[in-house]
Amino acid sequence: MFSPASKRTILLTLVLLLLSVAVVGAQDATEYVDPCLADPAVAATEEAAAPADNSDVSFIILLPNPRGDRSFIDSAAAGAERAIAELGVTGTIVETSGTEEHDAAIRRAIQESPDLIISIAFDPTLVLEIAEEFPDQLFAAQESFVPEDHGLENLALFTIFTHENSYLAGIAAGMLSETKIVGAVGGGDFPGINLFIVGFEEGVLSVCPDCQTLRSYVGAFDDPVTGKEQALNLYAQGADILYQVAGRSGEGVLQAAEETGNLAIGVDSNQDDLYPGSILVSAMKRVDNAVFSFVESIVNDAYAPGTTNVGMAEGFAGLSWDVGVCSRTIDATGDEALVAMLPAVRMAIDEARAAILAGDIVVTNAQLEGQ
Repeated sequence: MFSPASKRTILLTLVLLLLSVAVVGAQDATEYVDPCLADPAVAATEEAAAPADNSDVSFIILLPNPRGDRSFIDSAAAGAERAIAELGVTGTIVETSGTEEHDAAIRRAIQESPDLIISIAFDPTLVLEIAEEFPDQLFAAQESFVPEDHGLENLALFTIFTHENSYLAGIAAGMLSETKIVGAVGGGDFPGINLFIVGFEEGVLSVCPDCQTLRSYVGAFDDPVTGKEQALNLYAQGADILYQVAGRSGEGVLQAAEETGNLAIGVDSNQDDLYPGSILVSAMKRVDNAVFSFVESIVNDAYAPGTTNVGMAEGFAGLSWDVGVCSRTIDATGDEALVAMLPAVRMAIDEARAAILAGDIVVTNAQLEGQ
């Protein structure tokens, strides 16, 4: 991605930057210490305790498409598997083949009379109608955005806001782009996807005001061929870093990054290892935590209807670089000049995260504002 001449320029710029920072003050002169690479005390490994026997508690989770997207669908399934393993409950994972099956899938699940039915990315109108039709069945929904209070006592929703962690990913893109052109490929042009993209663009422009941001929408979440075509088009327009927010379609974006020698940013799950050296970082949306929380609420007799909004502050959104995940794939596989800049990038991200959590930086929430 970086030419020999540009490598020398970048390294020289970095040296000058560090020298100038040293003059500013002692606090700024402190060398960045990567919390994931620090030398922590090695804790003794404890054998995992056997889960309690909650086999009388049952749930069915309905996926919008088959597993294998290595993104939010796989994350949802992982949350269900974790609930079964750690909570000792009885769970069934149902993979559907698209929207035409969703109504029938919910109704078949109702016939099984589980304690909880969880739907992932189903149409919110469908979810509301069926929950109203079957008031004695408890439902939970993730990725089904209901803008106002539905008033149903048998429907719980988690809304995970991902604008703030997308902003942090945008900081990385803005600081590392050589061409000052970055872009995003979304699965569809609607608020739930623009939540990611608008936050990302604001992060880019916060550190690179003269950067140009491009957008493209696949129109589907299961079409990696079109995703790749659109990514190649954006790279041809001069973009050197693309943020994919397109489910399985986004794998085409990641492939295009590898083939063209550019960079991409993954989404939902930690995708850094899919194409090592080509994936800068992943903006994670912890759908697995939401699914686990739904099931745990049944076990603990704490089911709460209505909408629960969570995000970065609650640990439901972050980056693959964060403590707890600590992906450092790009450090081991990335271009030498790029890797040399990562400490400065991570320091800027840490500062922005603290400012967001303190309310000093307010990132646009496109999902609430209907963008």
